[in-house]
Amino acid sequence: MKNVNIKINGMDFEVPSNYTVLEACKKANIDIPTLCYLKEINETGACRMCVVEVEGARSLQASCVLKVREGMNVKTNTKRVINSRTTTLELLLANHNKDCLKCNRNGKCELQDLSERFHIRDIYFDSFEKRTPHYDDSSVSIVRDQSKCILCGRCVSACQKVAGMGILTYINRGFEAVVGTGFNYKLEEAGCIYCGQCINVCPVGALKEKSHIDQVWDAINNPNVHVVVQTAPAVRASIGEEFGLEMGTRATGKMVAAIKRLGVDKVFDTNFAADLTIMEEGYELLDRIQNNGVLPMLTSCSPGWIRLIEQYYPEFIHNLSSCKSPHQMFGAIIKSYYAEKANIDPKDIFVVSVMPCSAKKSEMNRDEMEVNGLRDVDAVLTTREISNIIREAGIRFNELEDEEFDNPLGEYSGAGVIFGATGGVMEAALRTVADILENKDLDDFEYNNVRGIEGIKEASIELGGKTVNIAVAHGGENAKKLMDMIKSGEKEYHFVEIMGCSGGCVNGGGQPYVKASIRNSGVDIRLARAKALYEEDEIKQVRKSHQNKQIQLLYKEFLEKPNSHKSHELLHTHYKKQEIFPIS
Repeated sequence: MKNVNIKINGMDFEVPSNYTVLEACKKANIDIPTLCYLKEINETGACRMCVVEVEGARSLQASCVLKVREGMNVKTNTKRVINSRTTTLELLLANHNKDCLKCNRNGKCELQDLSERFHIRDIYFDSFEKRTPHYDDSSVSIVRDQSKCILCGRCVSACQKVAGMGILTYINRGFEAVVGTGFNYKLEEAGCIYCGQCINVCPVGALKEKSHIDQVWDAINNPNVHVVVQTAPAVRASIGEEFGLEMGTRATGKMVAAIKRLGVDKVFDTNFAADLTIMEEGYELLDRIQNNGVLPMLTSCSPGWIRLIEQYYPEFIHNLSSCKSPHQMFGAIIKSYYAEKANIDPKDIFVVSVMPCSAKKSEMNRDEMEVNGLRDVDAVLTTREISNIIREAGIRFNELEDEEFDNPLGEYSGAGVIFGATGGVMEAALRTVADILENKDLDDFEYNNVRGIEGIKEASIELGGKTVNIAVAHGGENAKKLMDMIKSGEKEYHFVEIMGCSGGCVNGGGQPYVKASIRNSGVDIRLARAKALYEEDEIKQVRKSHQNKQIQLLYKEFLEKPNSHKSHELLHTHYKKQEIFPIS
C-alpha cells in the first residue's frame, strides 16, 4: 500500500493512501468528533459532526468518508469548523428529549459527551417546531423512544449488516423522518429477533431493554419469597467493564460476592445448566445420528436464533434440538429438584437470570417455558441491569474479595464456561460426545477449529469411527447464509451451532455499552471477552460436562438418565412457526 503526504493543521504527515481523513487525523493524535460513524458498519457521513476544512473545497467535508490524497491540506479546528459542529449539536439537541437524569444512558451518552466537549449551554433552536415522538414499549424485550433518537442510523446499519434482519429503517421524509419498522409494525410482528445489537450501537437512549429491576427488588424485599439468582457464563467476562475494569477481565468471584450482598438467598451458575444442556443435547444428537433422526440437528440455546428460524426458516423447526436453553432448564430444575432438596414450596421461589442477552426477556415469556403452571424463570436482568442494581445498593465491586457460587447447583465444568463464545456450545458437546463414542476419557479435547470469530466455521471430525460434519455460525447475517446453503442442498451437516449475536453471548444485546471511540479503535469486543471464558475453562479441573459430579448426582437422584421422561418433562420444549407482518 503506497503512502501519500498530507498536511493537517499545518503539520506534515505520511499516511496510507486508503485512509480516510478521519483515520489520518487519528494517526496524528487528533480526535475528530463523530456520532453516526461506526467503522465497517455505518460509514455515511450523515451526522456532519466530523466535518473538516479542506483547501480548495468550497464546503466543509465529512472526514469519515473523505479519502486522503497527495498534497491534501486539512484543517480540523478553524472557527468555521467549530461553529459548524456546534450548530449541528444544537440542532440535534433542539429535537432531543433532554431529560438526561432519567435516561438509561445518563453518564454514558455520546451526545452528552459531545455537548460537554463543545460547552453547549444555550440552544438557539429550542423554541422551534419539534417532531412528534413515538414511544413503543409493546415488546417484552426492547423499548424504542423516538424522542431521544438523533437519526444517526447506527441501529439501522447494525440491524441490516450485523443482525442481518433489516427490521429498522428510515420512514417518512424531511422533518418528519424517523427510525422505525416497516408500516410501523410492532417489533414482535416485524420479524425482530430481539438480539439487541441496535441497543449496543445506539449512542443515546433511544433503544433499551425492558427493565425487570423493580420486580427483582420487590422479590428480594419480600420475606416470603426465596430468591435464587443464576448468572450466565458471558456475564463474568464483561461485568467488570461496568466498574472500570479492563475489557476481558474475568470477574467471576467479585460478581458472585456482589450479588450475594444484595440479600438474595442463593447464587448459582448457569454454567451448571450448560453442562446439563450438553448431556441432554449430546445424547439427543447421538440418538439422531444412530437412529436416522432429523439432521442436521440445530442448537437451541440462543433465543434470538430461535426467533430467526421460527420466522424465516420454519421448515427447519424439526431440526432444532428440543432442549430448552440453559437458563430455562435451570429454572425448571431449581423449582423441582432444588425445591425438593431444600424443602421449599416451588411457588415461593423467584428465579432471576442474569444474562448478557435482551432476547432472554422474550424467551422467559414464551408459553412453553413453564412446568406444572410455574414459570421456569421469573425475571431476566441484563449485565447492565445487574450492574445498576449493584451500584444502587452501594456495593464497592472492585474492593470485594472473590466468593464461590452456592451449592448444590454451583459446580460447573470448563465446557459450561465456553458456552458464552461462538463455537463454545459445539466444542462443549464434542468433548462429551467424543468420550461417549470412544468409550474413554480422551486427552485431546480442545476443538480449536470451531473457535474464533470467522462468520461461518466448518469441520469434519472422526468420532468413534464416524465422520461427523459440523458447522458454526454467529449473528443473523451469517446464520441466514448458512441456512440458505443447507436449504439449497449445497451443504450437508450432522450438527450445527448458531448464535443470534455476532461473537456469541459475549456480544449480546444486554452487555455493557461500548462507545464508538473504542469500537472504532480496532478493539474486537468479541475476542477480548471470549478470552476471559477460555481462561476460566483452562483453569478448571473438570473440563467436560459429563464429568461434573453435581450433574452426575442430579441424574442419579432425580432425572435418571439423559432424555428420560422426567428430563423431557422439565428440560425440553417445542417450537412453532411465527408470522411476520400478520394481516389483521
